[in-house]
This record gives sequence, C-alpha cells and structure tokens, in this order.
Amino acid sequence: MLKVINAGLGRTGTTSLQVALDRLGLGSCFHMFDIVGDDRRLEQWEKIVCDGERPDWAALFDGFTSAVDGPCAIYYERISAAFPDAKVILTVRDAERWYRSTYDTLYQFALRSMENPPEPGSRQARLFRVISTMVWDGLFDGRFSDKDHAIEAYHRHNEDVVRAIGSDNVLVYDVKQGWEPLCAFLGVEVPPEDFPHANDTESMRRRIAQAAGAGPVSTG
Repeated sequence: MLKVINAGLGRTGTTSLQVALDRLGLGSCFHMFDIVGDDRRLEQWEKIVCDGERPDWAALFDGFTSAVDGPCAIYYERISAAFPDAKVILTVRDAERWYRSTYDTLYQFALRSMENPPEPGSRQARLFRVISTMVWDGLFDGRFSDKDHAIEAYHRHNEDVVRAIGSDNVLVYDVKQGWEPLCAFLGVEVPPEDFPHANDTESMRRRIAQAAGAGPVSTG
C-alpha cells in the first residue's frame, strides 16, 4: 500500500527522492523505470493513459510503498484518492533550470521519435505513445518547445497540486533542501549520510543515448 506519493514533474529530483525514500525504509518505490522495463506494466499503463481504462490502483501498485516520477505526477489526484492516508510530496526546482534540463534530455528523445517514428507496435512506439499522451500532448498541449508556455504549464501544475491536495497536506520540496524537511514531513529520523543526488543532466543524456532504440527512460 502506498504511503508516499510524489506529484512533482520529471527533472525535479524525482530519482533522488526515490533513492532517499528507499533509504528511509519507504521502498519499494515505483518509478518510470518500472514501466520502461516491464511489458506487463507498460500494457497496464497503455490501457489507463491511452484507452481511458479505470484501474484498480491497489493492484497496480501492489508491492510498492511509495511512488515517484512518470504517471504519478499526472495521476496524483486519483492515486491520492485511492490511498487517502498516503503523504503527498511535490518536488519543485527553479522553473528556468527545470525547462532547460527537460529540453536538453527528455524532449530530445521526443523530437527524435517524432522525426523518425519507431516501428508501430514496438516497445519504443508504445512507450512514446504513453508519454506523449500524458506529457507532451497532454500537460503541455503539444507546445513544449514554446518555453513560456511550458513554464506556465509547469507553474500551473504545481499550483493545481497544492490546490487539489491542500497546502496543509502536501510538502512542497526542493531536493536541495536535503533530509530535514523531508524527514520532518514523513515523521522519520534524519539519516547520518548526505542526501542522495541521482540522475543529473549528463546521466540522463547517457541514459537516453543508450535507450535510443529501446524507448524512453526515467523522467527524474
């Protein structure tokens, strides 16, 4: 059963948060990786995102204690309703830096997939369809290349999360703040080691290059 839900968009430190939650004993943590590398999960999310199927959220997240990245940022309100006792975290970062990071990594994969469409029915095509439906054509209305529009959508998403969940019930969190606010919100002790920082821009570029023929990768 989920105890923590992350509603922050990709490239806001979602992978660092995943590592931190695992360290705090709140794993296993669901991540976009769990869709990328699993045909069964990909099929489940295709039906939800592209076909409008109403999921059994408890079954979908069976075995997971927390969830970050990918679909959670888009479906946070429905997931939170299914797990009303779960704590909600909204990861954020400077909007200009967020846009540049996303443009230089994830959006480059999207551009390549649009310019050279993958083989219909392939895993790459199916993943791209899911992500495009949720993110590029969904959240950003097919206008992510318009920086002002994308940043406006980013701010609107964050405002919608706080409005939907309630300002007293969501932690607005920049991973640069480290352990203290996260642990205070979750009611756990601060670990002795430094807060993890994972999946920076260069790491993401390498992941995308490796996955160019296999499909999109983590958005964190």
